[in-house]
Amino acid sequence: MRFLIITLFAFFIMSTNVSAQKKIKLEKAGNLTGKRKDGVNYTIVTDNVKFTHKGTIFYCDSAVLVKKTNYLDAYGHVKIIDGDSIIVTAQTLHYDGNTKIAKLRSNVVLTKLDQMQLFTDFLDYDRNTKIATYFNKGKVVDSTNILTSEKGYFNTNSNFSSFKTNVVGTNKEKTLQSDTLVYNTKTGIVYFVAPTIITDVDGNVFNYTEGIYETKRKSSNLYKGIAETESYYMKGNKMMLDDIRKEYTAIGNVYMLSKNQNIIITGQKAIMNKVTKTTKIFDKPLLKMIDKADTLYMTADTLVSIDGDDNASKRLLAYSNVKIFKKDLRGVSDSIAYFVADSIMTLFGDPVLWSGENQMSGDTIDIFLENNSLHKMELYPKAFVASADSAQYYNQIKGRSMVAWFKEEELSLVNVYGNGESIFFMRDEKTLALVGMNNIICSDITLRFKDRKLIDASFLVKPEGKFIPPQELKPDDIKLNGFKWRGEEKPEKSDLLENDIDQKTKIEYQEAIKEIPANIEKRPEFLREKRPSIKEFNPK
Repeated sequence: MRFLIITLFAFFIMSTNVSAQKKIKLEKAGNLTGKRKDGVNYTIVTDNVKFTHKGTIFYCDSAVLVKKTNYLDAYGHVKIIDGDSIIVTAQTLHYDGNTKIAKLRSNVVLTKLDQMQLFTDFLDYDRNTKIATYFNKGKVVDSTNILTSEKGYFNTNSNFSSFKTNVVGTNKEKTLQSDTLVYNTKTGIVYFVAPTIITDVDGNVFNYTEGIYETKRKSSNLYKGIAETESYYMKGNKMMLDDIRKEYTAIGNVYMLSKNQNIIITGQKAIMNKVTKTTKIFDKPLLKMIDKADTLYMTADTLVSIDGDDNASKRLLAYSNVKIFKKDLRGVSDSIAYFVADSIMTLFGDPVLWSGENQMSGDTIDIFLENNSLHKMELYPKAFVASADSAQYYNQIKGRSMVAWFKEEELSLVNVYGNGESIFFMRDEKTLALVGMNNIICSDITLRFKDRKLIDASFLVKPEGKFIPPQELKPDDIKLNGFKWRGEEKPEKSDLLENDIDQKTKIEYQEAIKEIPANIEKRPEFLREKRPSIKEFNPK
């Protein structure tokens, strides 16, 4: 019996202590009054008021404490100190000591150490979970970013904030807009969990749906999103942004769409540099210049898009191992420069083009496009046109420079300027037997084509020629100096489409080629000469 009494007494003392610990305790106040209403006692305090509850301190100008319900209403200069890291200030507080939920209103500021501050007029703070929830607009500020939204929460233990509805984030480099966003105030990492638009100070726009942005390192890894430059929209399987290096990288099935021209560029890796305004695409790059009648395809080891303040400085570069394909035009070259302002494509480094049965070459070739359609071509110097007469013989024309005109994208007219020389093999119209070979030297020559074949040649200035019968032809006679047939290099459309991202099966990344060949940075001037004034030179 004695043991039972002692046990009950100990239980009573313990229960009393536990009950006391659960109650909100008034520590001090300048004035104290009591009031009883409907059987409930109210303690009313004013002037330098202080309460405590389970390790948390409450300050205010005045308060009403209901001991029976363990409920506290505080007014004026409310301040909560929760542990050694959380301070919350407000104008009013409604605190339930049983649930440990504090409802703070008007000019609420939650501060965690010197790490961040949360500003709102409506905040519910749960001391059990250490989660502060705001609604009717709030703002989180740290040393790097300012984030606002209609509603959200901040977990003071994990340092994670979640923002919902009309989210806007700003810092020195970027402005962010989203519907939903997650942010860690300690690590400075932003997590994209919904469509998000970021605009940088240079006006580049990025649309994300999945990924992270490390604000302290100024870099990000994005798994779903679209980057928007001055001239292109760009996306890839994964995108990385480095604001310190001012470089943006897209990896895997990279897709770039021109804003102002019908151009699509694809590849497996792209690097955009904000300082130089260049975007390099490599690992199987493919350019498509879309036209309703025909599309021009281009591949190379590296493609480069260069933006500028005006159209004159905007251009596309391709190097090395360049291949192009169009319905009536195929070609290879070491490098190509496409100048946006005048729609001129310049081929450098041993270029050669094929139009129908005709092979055209020169040290440099300019292709002039109109509405993405082939208009004319300038070859200089050491211009050369050849076509196969048979497996053994080739018709050949060469000169210092040439201008080739196209009608409905088919070769129509070629004008040869300076040091013109030609070889044509003559055949019987019925038997097609070889009759002989004409070798004509003439300063300027005009060639006319129909259905992709040469139908007429005009020798304009002091032609000199000779005819050689078949039995007298020697190996040195059948080739002009500098002739080389390169038909085995002629690309097929399927060769270029191997780079198409829809057909990509395995990715083996190559390193970026950092240096752009100097000779494709600026288009050389065409070798201008005095030319005969003949209307036929321009088929228009």
